[in-house]
Amino acid sequence: MLSMVKTALVVEDDPTIRLVLRTNLENDGHRVLEAESAEAALLMIQDEAPDIVLVDLRLPGLHGFDLVRSLRARSEVPIIIVTANTDSHDVVAGLEAGADDYVTKPFVTKELMARIRRQLRRPPAEAPAGQGNVLRCGPVEVHLDTCEVHRNGAPIAVSRIEFDVLQALMGAQGRVLSRDYLLRTVWGYSNAGDGRVVDNLIYRLRGKIESDSARPELLLTIRGFGYRMKG
Repeated sequence: MLSMVKTALVVEDDPTIRLVLRTNLENDGHRVLEAESAEAALLMIQDEAPDIVLVDLRLPGLHGFDLVRSLRARSEVPIIIVTANTDSHDVVAGLEAGADDYVTKPFVTKELMARIRRQLRRPPAEAPAGQGNVLRCGPVEVHLDTCEVHRNGAPIAVSRIEFDVLQALMGAQGRVLSRDYLLRTVWGYSNAGDGRVVDNLIYRLRGKIESDSARPELLLTIRGFGYRMKG
């Protein structure tokens, strides 16, 4: 159980699904806000500061990934897409826009709640033995005590899941981490998940820590294996 009440915003036009989500979130101890459209959600966020947002992609009016893009431009709040699309350009667009994870309808409630808890709970960061409270790779520093990322001494805004992935990669000290490993240890997947979640987050991270994200020098792809930070 989380130590304090967290607020979840559910953006979903289907009242039945909203009721299911509200019931399970409230049973898990969360305060729940509801919006039937992206436009209503944007207005609500002006007055509220949700700790996590669940977004349906197929919304009336403004599309769900446009909402994700708008939210990500102003906040690092965790965003989970909840969609009936199992393999579509919409899911990829939502992840590229800045969502941290997605689940498909009909969803398994236990799995969804576990994903939500993982996004809301960041355990105390621990440095690998002998590395102190700051991980370094070139101009990038990860401060484990304050959960901050700096590049050339200047702070970089990162989401919780971006911080956790960067911490895992830098803590590996040059070792390759597979997509499945990151999905299990960072996202909390119990089974193999969709590697697109990892790939899109790596793409976002490169845009923040690399001098040229098209020619990465720090966060490297090891084809057929996964990713590693330059040692």
